[in-house]
Amino acid sequence: MTGYAGPGPSAGAVDGALPRSHVSNGSRTGGRVVNTSIGRSVTLPVEGMTCAACATRIEKVLGRLPGVTPQVNFATGTATMGLPDDPAALDHVVGAIRKAGYDVPARHVGLTVEGMTCVACATRIEKVLNRLPGVDAHVNFASGRAEIDYIPGLADPDILIRQVEKAGYGASLPRDETPDDEAARHAATGRRQIRLFVLSAILTAPLLAGMAAMLAGVHDLLPLWLQCALATVVQFVCGRSFYRHAWNALRGGGANMDVLVVMGTSVAWLASTAALVLALPGPVYFESGATVITLVLLGRVMEARARDRTRAGIEGLIRLQPQIAHVVVDGTLVDRPVASLRVGDLFVVRPGESIPVDGTIIDGRSDIDESMLTGEGIPVGRQAGDPVFGATINRDGVLHVRARRVGADTTLSRIVRMVQQAQGTKDPVQHLVDRVSAIFVPAVLAIALVTFVAGWVATGHPAGALTGTIAVLVIACPCALGLATPTAIMVGTGLGARAGLLFRNAEALERAHTITTLIMDKTGTLTEGRPGVTDIVPNDGISADRLLSAACGLERDSEHPLARAIAAHAADAGVTAVALRDVRAVPGRGVQGLRADDGHGGAADGMLRLGSPRFLAENGCIDDGAVAERLEQQGKTVVGVADGTRVLGYIALADRIRPDAAASVAALRARGLQLVMLTGDNARIASVVAQALGLDDIIAGVLPEDKAHEIEKRRGPGRVVGMVGDGINDAPALAAADIGIAMGSGSDIALDTADVVLMRSELGGLIDAMDLSRATLGKVRQNLFFAFVYNVLGLPLAALGMLNPAIAGAAMAMSSVSVVSNSLLLNRWKPVLRKAPAAHN
Repeated sequence: MTGYAGPGPSAGAVDGALPRSHVSNGSRTGGRVVNTSIGRSVTLPVEGMTCAACATRIEKVLGRLPGVTPQVNFATGTATMGLPDDPAALDHVVGAIRKAGYDVPARHVGLTVEGMTCVACATRIEKVLNRLPGVDAHVNFASGRAEIDYIPGLADPDILIRQVEKAGYGASLPRDETPDDEAARHAATGRRQIRLFVLSAILTAPLLAGMAAMLAGVHDLLPLWLQCALATVVQFVCGRSFYRHAWNALRGGGANMDVLVVMGTSVAWLASTAALVLALPGPVYFESGATVITLVLLGRVMEARARDRTRAGIEGLIRLQPQIAHVVVDGTLVDRPVASLRVGDLFVVRPGESIPVDGTIIDGRSDIDESMLTGEGIPVGRQAGDPVFGATINRDGVLHVRARRVGADTTLSRIVRMVQQAQGTKDPVQHLVDRVSAIFVPAVLAIALVTFVAGWVATGHPAGALTGTIAVLVIACPCALGLATPTAIMVGTGLGARAGLLFRNAEALERAHTITTLIMDKTGTLTEGRPGVTDIVPNDGISADRLLSAACGLERDSEHPLARAIAAHAADAGVTAVALRDVRAVPGRGVQGLRADDGHGGAADGMLRLGSPRFLAENGCIDDGAVAERLEQQGKTVVGVADGTRVLGYIALADRIRPDAAASVAALRARGLQLVMLTGDNARIASVVAQALGLDDIIAGVLPEDKAHEIEKRRGPGRVVGMVGDGINDAPALAAADIGIAMGSGSDIALDTADVVLMRSELGGLIDAMDLSRATLGKVRQNLFFAFVYNVLGLPLAALGMLNPAIAGAAMAMSSVSVVSNSLLLNRWKPVLRKAPAAHN
């Protein structure tokens, strides 16, 4: 069973309700489902009843279903009913309640899962959880979490945890710890894994040296007793976790990579130890088992580091929120933990501080840096009555804010939750190995058993059957199978790093070339991400230098992005700033100051002002406004400069298109990709950029939580959606996309969330990434062929007694050599250097 059909937790968990679809059936264990001789009794919560008439209506609707005997209680908001043994009965009940206009609400819980070693483990846990009634579970191997929606009364966290434990794994509610505590715990686990790998590698090295010496004609370099001692420590000390995980998998009714590792290495060790202790003739395989364990331990270390990088993105988001808020209590300011804030609390935000939670400004005016939310680098003027969002930065004015959303309801918390739930919904090609393992392991064991029985019957003695049986198990050792994907991925990621392409996981490297729809953020991706001066338009009788000199004098000491752009432009033009005194900012409006040589004591004709046309008009500086209107229609930010009441002219600024964007977009379109721009900016500005680049579609004015929904709309059968972004606000969309791609110059959170990072910060790098992806996937498929062909050809020969263990061991080694050598051929791939001409604005 698959639990709820339709969208996963990312679609329904944010607001606490499951998608409006059907409830899974499966085994009716846990919760309040009771099996009886005539059926079952189920109690469901019902939401939306407003009076006793509602309860009566629901009873009538449910009573029409065959075999259902309902009793709906308006006071408790529940429906208790007897159900027939039909597996679909619960689905029909929930569907009927919702069709009647009510709902069966669900709750969401995230569990930390321990003991998973591969994606097969995550798949197994999903299956056992989804067997519970009313449960929709999605297990993320990369983050070690299970995101679960469940109906209270049918399940609860304790039941879910016990279900995971029955499958042979551990589960717990997330620990109440800080991001630093969690990072330290993961680091300690990583150090233990590295120590085990290093010990295993040190002990395996002499065994490999002895094997190399034997191939060179030098025998008995290491005595057998020493080989046995070294291999035993590797097998049962360094490899003890494989035995534990293999037992858990078998106990849960499945088979994963650990089962293959334990099977192959144990047989090699047992056969070799028996040959040593009993002085039996024939080869030993101590080095084979030790080498397999060492290589797999190396893979586990690499996987753990990849998971830590995924977690780092979430931890970075959480750290954006300040820990202390200045709360107004009885007219005085009291510093309190942000976690203690409640809706309606009044708090103060000083200049330069981060806003602790979402709220509404009660008093004050300021420029707010909302780049973490919208991705736009230009601060937004906010005043009384305007909303503000947690983790955004107050630039200048003092604000008094009333808390509107706190805790898990803030915009930042929703972004964190969406990133967590969007990750882990992917199924890379490399997981084919784990799926094959479920069939491969029992098949090899069956062949080995048949070989042993047949050999015993043919020779009349069990010892006569041992050689063929060992040959079957040794040639089936998963060394090449375990190396097939990791070696190609290691070479591919190394090549990518040298070419400025950082792949965060194997899935991204395998799937990047399959992208059919590319959704791109505007600011910092298609544009430079910072404003620049595009137009200087002086009024009649005013020179451009005078206009720019006045503007530079007002802005040269400001940290506002627009001010820095104007000052930089004046410096490039060699214009000297006019000398001013008493310069002060008007928060959210503009800036004004007196000429240093003015002798009027602040008279109007000595005052210089810079700001929006509206700011100038409020101070009596008025002209026809046609120039400002024309520039604004082009999607540019316009500031005016006035001397006294006379408007000197206007300066237009805009976030300029990246020089490489036009050529890169054209090259991507030539590959057949649909190109869409997704931005939090307004439609007017977005359309200017889209028209200049010739994009296929625009989605403008979108908040972070909506960006992920827009990604989901584009996904579907036969479509692979890539998302390119650079800001914190892009994190949910990057995680929700099939392939998330971040520009190297972007925020740390975007880099940690994305699957691919373009270190050159050029869209042209995506073309190289797609080419490398195609080449790497080709090597993965070839390696899987080499890994299996020896088994396909060798297993029948070994089972028929035509292949002794020594030849089987050589074939196993040859398969590994073939895989590694083929992966190294990938080094012939070279990136295509694309120098894009500058785009015209």
